[in-house]
Amino acid sequence: MVRGMNSTAVPAQATMHRSGPIPATQHPEMGSKALGRVGSNPSQVPESRSSRAKPPGVGRSTQAGTIRNLSFSGPAGRLEALLNLGAANAPFAALVCHPHPVFGGNLHNKVVYHAMKALNAPEWGIGWPVLRFNFRGAGMSQGVHDGEAESGDVLAALAWLEREFQRPLVVVGFSFGAAMALRACCRPKPPHHDVRALVALGLPVQVEGPAYEYSFLENLTLPKLFLSGDRDPFSPPAELAQVVATAAEPKRLISLPGADHFFTGQLEPMQQAIADWMKEQLL
Repeated sequence: MVRGMNSTAVPAQATMHRSGPIPATQHPEMGSKALGRVGSNPSQVPESRSSRAKPPGVGRSTQAGTIRNLSFSGPAGRLEALLNLGAANAPFAALVCHPHPVFGGNLHNKVVYHAMKALNAPEWGIGWPVLRFNFRGAGMSQGVHDGEAESGDVLAALAWLEREFQRPLVVVGFSFGAAMALRACCRPKPPHHDVRALVALGLPVQVEGPAYEYSFLENLTLPKLFLSGDRDPFSPPAELAQVVATAAEPKRLISLPGADHFFTGQLEPMQQAIADWMKEQLL
């Protein structure tokens, strides 16, 4: 059962410092390092063969369940992506952002995949088109990993979705992807995208570095769901509650009992929490 938490804790700033590289053994994405090939890593899931059989390119096919390979322009070059098409009359399109690429994160990460399914698969009752992409330097994406500039990759993905579907957007990010999604959506200057809701999965609050500093949340007025496991060492419930307390309303904090950073054994409850919240907010 998903346990909801009201974000009414005493406001406190997460402790984040510019202290240099994070030791690999302490990084939240370390669990997904292993081998780089899809399917050789327990934190990744293989895509169906149909995703590899489709030619790249942009088109407005609306066949639900179709997976398209494509690429689009980002600030540092072309970004590799997969699009899971949804219902032709879907009222929203969605973006899901993957965890830290230096530690093995990519668009095939199992949390990213299951988050996509919660928004796309008919059994969850939503059926939106969902884009996943590789940050700069990951997979076939061009550019070199930066650690902060990837928020610009998120903006490029949002721009592509808006051009392609011409409808409002929702954003889900996992770990590093959640940090970059939050930063992209808080930018006060153009480009402004029509984002209606944002989900941060496993938001890192005990990892040092400027990418994980969240003082800007006080100005981010989008509906926000912060969803983490109560056994996540990088997003512990008490520390995450302090960060969420600084965020502008509307917001919700859910701590999933028994779940670790990668929602091991708890992926379906994670999907249920995402689907339920999205329906409550938007449908």
